[in-house]
Amino acid sequence: MNTDWTDSLAALRATLPGADEPADDGQTAEEASDTSATGNRQLTLCYERKQRRGKPATIITGFDCSDEQLSEIASKIKKRLATGGSARGGEILVQGDRREELRTLLADMGYKVKG
Repeated sequence: MNTDWTDSLAALRATLPGADEPADDGQTAEEASDTSATGNRQLTLCYERKQRRGKPATIITGFDCSDEQLSEIASKIKKRLATGGSARGGEILVQGDRREELRTLLADMGYKVKG
């Protein structure tokens, strides 16, 4: 059975409810790309002092993007807060207890923040 996968996909879509309705949710292509860039996932802020020789750090977890995008986001955050930090493994570490500032900054950037 050697058929084109797009034909199979089109046949499957035709069987779904609402297949004759357009998939327009009121967003433009630019808004949709902004949503995918920031993601609809919820970010989590946590404060740590353990295993850091007593130095406080705020950690932001829950990012769902590439390491390059994560580094860009971390760079923006560090510049806006005038602090140090790092980005790796899907999380951003910001030096100091900056939870309140990060909540407002991330909300302004379009992220949902918890913690």
